[in-house]
Amino acid sequence: MNFTHPFLDESGDDKLHEECGVFGIIGGDNKASGVTALGLHALQHRGQEAVGITSFNGSEFYTRRAIGHVAENFGTEESLAELPGHMSAGHVRYSTTGGSGLRNVQPLYADLASGGFAVAHNGNISNAATLRQDLVEKGAIFQSTSDTEVIIHLVATSRYPTMLDKLIDALRMVEGAYALIVMTPRGMAVCRDPMGIRPLVMGKLGDATVFASETVALDVVGATFERQVDPGEFIEVDFDGTMRTHRPFGNVPARPCIFEHVYFSRPDSIFNKRSVYDSRKSIGIELAKESPCEADLVVPVPDSGVPAAIGYAQESGIPFELGIIRSHYVGRTFIQPSDGARHAGVKRKHNANRAIVEGKRIVLIDDSIVRGTTSMKIVQIMRDAGAAEVHFRVASPPTGHGCYYGVDTPERSKLLAGRMDLPAMREFIQADSLAFVSMDGLYRAVGMAGRDNACPQYCDACFSGDYPTPLTDLARREHGEAQLTLDVSKGVQTPENEDA
Repeated sequence: MNFTHPFLDESGDDKLHEECGVFGIIGGDNKASGVTALGLHALQHRGQEAVGITSFNGSEFYTRRAIGHVAENFGTEESLAELPGHMSAGHVRYSTTGGSGLRNVQPLYADLASGGFAVAHNGNISNAATLRQDLVEKGAIFQSTSDTEVIIHLVATSRYPTMLDKLIDALRMVEGAYALIVMTPRGMAVCRDPMGIRPLVMGKLGDATVFASETVALDVVGATFERQVDPGEFIEVDFDGTMRTHRPFGNVPARPCIFEHVYFSRPDSIFNKRSVYDSRKSIGIELAKESPCEADLVVPVPDSGVPAAIGYAQESGIPFELGIIRSHYVGRTFIQPSDGARHAGVKRKHNANRAIVEGKRIVLIDDSIVRGTTSMKIVQIMRDAGAAEVHFRVASPPTGHGCYYGVDTPERSKLLAGRMDLPAMREFIQADSLAFVSMDGLYRAVGMAGRDNACPQYCDACFSGDYPTPLTDLARREHGEAQLTLDVSKGVQTPENEDA
């Protein structure tokens, strides 16, 4: 199981972050790794700590993994020459603690009895710790702390005869979210979890078949978008281009992650058959209808707040202005844990456009509020620049619950909406007013009539607490903590009180 980072991005803010993106290609010429590197570069926003690429040339697998960005590790002909072959898969990963370092960088590779096996995984297995414990007790030896390695061990120990059946057998035992790209000596296989929580799309580049977390990666490599991989769909592609599709998990109502529309995906991607940019503009329109405000300017918190701010301005008639200018050159060296460094990080990343905001009533638009620390500092930046009023509007409902499906999320006690009501949140960030888009407003913005509470069309657990799958590891952990508290209250010796 991966353990989450203390919730800072490169500049010290507290956004929700996807933990990875995947890309794969099979067929075409012998330079598949170059296409993979270009595709991963388009997915860099989904993971900025580490990158890896594995290729296959018909007889050998080659893997190169590194800490850092795609361009600095796979930006030369020399680096790609180490990865020959006409099949390749790659992975970008977001920062974590307890799981950082090369041993957790994907694709993960293993020599199984049936041959080489490489896997790139976007998502999170919510019963990975339980499965891992069982595997270790049976003699398995793990080389990483990644939940993805659990899948490899399950495949390796499956008694089914074919690789397809072994992988399906393994996936029947896991809970949670996954978009997988698997390479074997026989070709490429991809699979999306039964509810389609994590995204995966398919395209064509000449004779080659391409898979990626987002359509923007297909655009950048010059591939034609074919369709999304359906929830629960399992696709095999041979080296001659033959494709076979399977649906081993039956028909389960789809629950793709709605936060892809809000923040994760690039705005130039198509997610769940809808333009992400259009969705974000529509969220701003819904915000303006639900939470109007008398103001002089609509100002986005760049970059993620821009489309919603455009929609809010168009609907409200209030002029849109770039009242905050973002620096795009805040490097990884600014990752610091202290409060002072976090504050400096916000200032390095965002600076007020004083000539625009001074003396004005401002509507600030951001995609979300997580811990609230960045929101508070941005409000203060506006006030320091002379804004007369600062009204905060948020292009998502309150994020009051953790995500266990592959998103970097703190515990609920550190989420602002997990511990405060709306008036308290407004007081905390020191805004003149605060409003979030409603759940129904968000669903309307992504093309629905509203949220179907009996059968939601998306996974919105970070807002609603309605988790679409079992959370076995979480339940066991909470049960253990509750049991420990009970034992301590009875005076039983436990690891925490045995020296008391």
